[in-house]
Amino acid sequence: MEPKQKIEEETEKILDANGNELNDGDTVIVIKDLPVKGAPKPVKAGTKVKNIRLTDGDHNISCKIDGFGAMGLKSEFVRKA
Repeated sequence: MEPKQKIEEETEKILDANGNELNDGDTVIVIKDLPVKGAPKPVKAGTKVKNIRLTDGDHNISCKIDGFGAMGLKSEFVRKA
């Protein structure tokens, strides 16, 4: 039998607006007002979002925001707290 080879998982680092690497469980701050479909008001700049989860796709942060519920954010609109 041939020895099993480790397959390295190549994951791209997800960076915030300032170039800092983001990880699951981080706290981030929204840097600009973000309109939300179906909501009467936007997510305001300065909103703190705790315990983020990194995902694949266009919106690479999954989180819960008070007053809005679960939503996806793009990492270029947040900075690490």
